[in-house]
Amino acid sequence: MEHKGKGEDLIMVLHKAQNLFGYLPRRAQEMVAEGLNVSINEVYGVITFYNFFSTVPQGRNSVKICLGTACYVRGSQEVLDKAQKELGIKVGGTTEDRRYSLDVVRCIGACGLAPAMLVNEDVYGRVKPPHLMDVLEKYE
Repeated sequence: MEHKGKGEDLIMVLHKAQNLFGYLPRRAQEMVAEGLNVSINEVYGVITFYNFFSTVPQGRNSVKICLGTACYVRGSQEVLDKAQKELGIKVGGTTEDRRYSLDVVRCIGACGLAPAMLVNEDVYGRVKPPHLMDVLEKYE
């Protein structure tokens, strides 16, 4: 193992593990801790600090609604409410068919397009609740 005993490689190794499993199950966390000679608490602390790590299985498509100030004042809460209703999940959840995972972010750097959202790596601006599902249905 190229990173054996190198605690400073924790974030890089967690990314590799998450890419392998699609999320970071408890057993993977234990293996990372053991391999890097760090505590499981340190591993868990890093996972829960950064929002790009997940301890639960994720959907094939990541939907992130921006709730930054510019997006919020232009209606992103209504977009989020519509997403939760239409997908039947809450923030942090994944649809039963694992097609979508829903989350919020504080800013995606698209303030001029507010309200904005990300679907995977694609940025959508000026999102209106009635048109939300038109966007999401493009993603299998």
